[in-house]
Amino acid sequence: MLKCENVDKVFKEGGGFVRAVSGASLTVAEGERIYIHGPSGAGKSTLLHILGGLSRPTAGKVIVEERDLYRMGDRRRSMLRNRKFGFIFQFYHLLPELTVIENVMMPGMIGSRETRSRIRRKAEALLEAVGMTSRLRHVPGKLSGGEVQRCAIARALINEPEVLFCDEPTGNLDSGMSEEIYGVIRKLSQLRKMSVVLVSHQEVARDFFDTEYFMKDGHLYGAGVSRDEIMSAGGFEGHQAKGRTWG
Repeated sequence: MLKCENVDKVFKEGGGFVRAVSGASLTVAEGERIYIHGPSGAGKSTLLHILGGLSRPTAGKVIVEERDLYRMGDRRRSMLRNRKFGFIFQFYHLLPELTVIENVMMPGMIGSRETRSRIRRKAEALLEAVGMTSRLRHVPGKLSGGEVQRCAIARALINEPEVLFCDEPTGNLDSGMSEEIYGVIRKLSQLRKMSVVLVSHQEVARDFFDTEYFMKDGHLYGAGVSRDEIMSAGGFEGHQAKGRTWG
């Protein structure tokens, strides 16, 4: 469904350059949930934005259904992104002047041939699925952090995406609420056979994901990589993750 091949991303910083992503390759299968973790500044969010069509790589390819995402024109790439991808961010990006139902409906109104009433019915069904039926007419400022993130999940799903990208989706929530949010995402992924790519520096329960990666200093590693392989790639030393020693 989606893959990247030997992706690099280099930023100019001051008088020099910073390589945020270095030679990253991965494949996202239909319905697969992928978890990419590592310390802040590792390049996780940059890689996610590249996969989601939000940031052009310096080198390498992102392939969506056998098409190179970054060989498309901006308009075509934006249309594909709106149709196939959904995004959940740490800082929810809800419009404060709109109600919950209006925020969820908004992406569905962009370039859609569906009627407003059908989009509203879809939005109501999604908000029911994430436990927000009683908050349809509230504005974001009247919601708790967990409620705002549930609204953001519903908004991300309004166009029935094939891949959901989650960038630190529970970074502002306590552990109990984080578990609830991941439970909602997992349930919807299973029901819709929707792929999920999650990046976070926080620990996530093992039953949430199918495939795990670790990232540091722009390098992406699969689980169980040996110390010699990591060190020869210019990686890290002795990172402990989820009860398993990396390196």
